[in-house]
Amino acid sequence: MDPHLHPGPVGEDFHARRRAWEEANLSPLAARSWPARRVHEEDDCGLRSPLQRDRDRIVHSKAFRRLKHKTQVFVAPEGDHYRTRLTHTLEVTQISRTVARALALNEDLTEAIGLGHDLGHPPFGHIGEDVLDRCLQDRFGRAFRHFEHSLRVVDVLERDGRGLNLTADVRDGIRCHSGRSPTPATLEGRIVRLVDRIAYINHDIDDAVRAGVLDVRRLPQDAIAVLGETGSVRIDRLVHDLVEHSSRAGDVVQGEEAGEAMAALRAFMFDEVYLGEVARREHERIDLVLRTLFHHYVGLPDGPPDGGGAPDADLAQRVTDYLAGMTDRYCIRTFEQLAVPASLPL
Repeated sequence: MDPHLHPGPVGEDFHARRRAWEEANLSPLAARSWPARRVHEEDDCGLRSPLQRDRDRIVHSKAFRRLKHKTQVFVAPEGDHYRTRLTHTLEVTQISRTVARALALNEDLTEAIGLGHDLGHPPFGHIGEDVLDRCLQDRFGRAFRHFEHSLRVVDVLERDGRGLNLTADVRDGIRCHSGRSPTPATLEGRIVRLVDRIAYINHDIDDAVRAGVLDVRRLPQDAIAVLGETGSVRIDRLVHDLVEHSSRAGDVVQGEEAGEAMAALRAFMFDEVYLGEVARREHERIDLVLRTLFHHYVGLPDGPPDGGGAPDADLAQRVTDYLAGMTDRYCIRTFEQLAVPASLPL
């Protein structure tokens, strides 16, 4: 007997009770938890919906654990209170669940997408993504996009090449969470896509101020007048705006005023922080580290160690898998071992 079936009166009744609850309580627009559409069919778990099972697989994955040592914005910041890729993921997930609950959509689907959306992010945040993309373009004529690589992580790289076999709606939400990707097929996926932006704009402002990179008085005052003086107030107003307009529209949408204010904040952050002077200095260093490792592994007869995670893939993909999977500190340590003479103390 499959151990996930959990024979007993609770397990035997679970699916029927939860499916009845969804039909009675979820919006007609909400995605349903059953039936599970997986590439490889599986028996359902006796005490979890298919989407809860996806969530658990993501949380127990190696890629998820590595997020705690991957940059959100600031590389190796001095201080314990800066966001990492993991804390960003948790913030996106909890805000997304709030929105989903308010709209009577499927919280379990929203949660699984939120937890899995950034599993494919390389070290050093968006700077690292840009460097890896340019390396691949120059050497192999290929592009690197973290949202596509997140799907590769859950489909191929986890479980020693077997992947997590997630359901179709979770995979779609992960693949389509970026503004550069197609619109997600579910409203739950569209929530994560928009909340991802709401979260990172506001917590990146907080971290930039903490780091002394940004004076809060320089924020665009028209946007601040609409959204509020603090990150928590801005997020609260954006979430309320999102819920109210989405409820009326039957889709996931922002109000025009709030959307324009958030876009102004985002444009400001790109000009002053993401592409600002401090970021440009970091970019040069990160470019040196990642480009050195990239060309090193491309030049090895057998490519990266252990086949880069997927030995059957071609060289470009194996190097991509290996570098994108690195944490910031492992990437730096590997570069130091390669570039610094052994006789010199690190």
